[in-house]
Amino acid sequence: MKKYLEVLQGCPLFQGIQPEDLSAMLACLEPRVIRAARHQPILREGEPAVWVGILLSGQAQVVREDYDGNRTILTQLEPGELFGESFACAEVPALPVSVTAVAPAEAMLLDCRRITASCCNACTFHSAVVFNLLKVVAAKNLRFHEKLEITSKRTTRERLMTYLLAQAKAHNSRQFVIPFDRQALADYLSVDRSGLSSEISKLRAEGVLDCCRSSFTLL
Repeated sequence: MKKYLEVLQGCPLFQGIQPEDLSAMLACLEPRVIRAARHQPILREGEPAVWVGILLSGQAQVVREDYDGNRTILTQLEPGELFGESFACAEVPALPVSVTAVAPAEAMLLDCRRITASCCNACTFHSAVVFNLLKVVAAKNLRFHEKLEITSKRTTRERLMTYLLAQAKAHNSRQFVIPFDRQALADYLSVDRSGLSSEISKLRAEGVLDCCRSSFTLL
C-alpha cells in the first residue's frame, strides 16, 4: 500500500488525516486494490452497490447505458477521485452505472459499511473520514445538478455552450482543456457526435470559439 500513499493523501476522503495515521487507517478499512486494462470495467452495472472506490492511477469514466445501448458519460475520473460513494451510502441494491477504465487503471475499493459503522478499534480518525465522505457526497450532488442544467437545454448548441461556459468559469480563463475527446464529449452532453462536430464548426466560423482537439478558447 505504500506506493499509493501519495495519491491517497490527496484524496478528499482522507482530508485532515495525518500521513502517519493513513497506514493504520487502511489496515482498519481493509481495502481491495484492483487493476483494469483500457476499456475494461472497474465496477459493472448490476453489481452490489457496497463499494466506495478511489482511482489510484490512470483514467476512468462513470457511464450509463440505456436499453438501446446508448451511452451517457456521467463523469470523468482522475487519480485521487472517488466513485460509487453515493450509491453505497444510499444502500441501493445494485449499481445503476458502470465505472470503466479509459486508460490502464488501478483502483482501491473500500466497503462502505466499514467506513460508516462504528470502529471497534476506536480509531481517532474514523469520524473525520465519515465527515469527509459526507462532504464528497454533497459536492457530487451539486455537480449532478450542474449536469442536469446542461442536459436540460434543448439544442446541441445550447448544451455545448452551457458546458463550455461552465468550464471557463471553473478554470477562471477563456482558454482551457476539457477531459473529453469528441465522442466522449458527445456522450457527456447526450448528443449525436456528428451534430456536435457540426455545431463546433459553426461556432468557429461565427467567431464564438476556437479549438484544437480538447483545447478550447472562447472568443
